[in-house]
Amino acid sequence: MTESYLSVTELRAKDVVNISDGYKLGYLHDVNFESMEGRAVSFVVLGARRFFGLFGRAEDYVIPWGDIKTIGEDVILIDTKNIVHAKNTLRTRKRDG
Repeated sequence: MTESYLSVTELRAKDVVNISDGYKLGYLHDVNFESMEGRAVSFVVLGARRFFGLFGRAEDYVIPWGDIKTIGEDVILIDTKNIVHAKNTLRTRKRDG
């Protein structure tokens, strides 16, 4: 069996789509890793822009690894009904302090 690896840069170019409702969340922004074993535990997708980006963005989405169904060539398919909103992503930490 051949193992396949993707870089975070390659992942960031993929759309994230929720297959439970067909909603396109956006593009992958960050990957959260477990510090001890280095395993990916969740993906972070930036929240939608508000009014053409003039009023910032909605809260970011955190998608647990277990909700990721397929990482394809152009898209990451997730299956979740309960999206978790991130309040402590790198982007918001920089803005808050």
